[in-house]
Amino acid sequence: MRVKYRGPLENACKMRYFAQYYLNPTDQSAKEALVMSHIPAELKFLITHEWIRVEADGTAFIGISDHAQSALGDLVYVELPEIGTNMSAGEELGVVESVKAASDIYAPISGEVLAVNDNLSESPELINSDPYGDGWICQIQIQDPNELDDLLSADDYAEQLEEEEED
Repeated sequence: MRVKYRGPLENACKMRYFAQYYLNPTDQSAKEALVMSHIPAELKFLITHEWIRVEADGTAFIGISDHAQSALGDLVYVELPEIGTNMSAGEELGVVESVKAASDIYAPISGEVLAVNDNLSESPELINSDPYGDGWICQIQIQDPNELDDLLSADDYAEQLEEEEED
């Protein structure tokens, strides 16, 4: 699944904000726009940087954020959950390992694992190159849709990233 961006105009805006921020790193508005341009609005997030995208059929895809993959660096291994596993919100569902560190992946909500992204076994770097698209980790059947209310919106997640950077 690839995340569809709005087209050339949005990419041009990203480049403008990047150039503006690169030339003047103290320009907060350019920095905020640049951060937000990489966070798809339809996603929900955990504070631990996992994302979830809910599909119309009651399933959802899970992955790690662009921020998380960037902080980890080049990924070299992904431990995927087993299909059929029932997990609870906040439970460990896998691990990503990079040349720098290893990090647990947590389930944003409860559900049963329906599918895993087997491409990650051979190409874990898909998470680095396309964290919100081809780098998805697993697909689940949502057990309790109300748990989605406990997650961060894209805007809230962007604010969290800004606060983390300030600390």
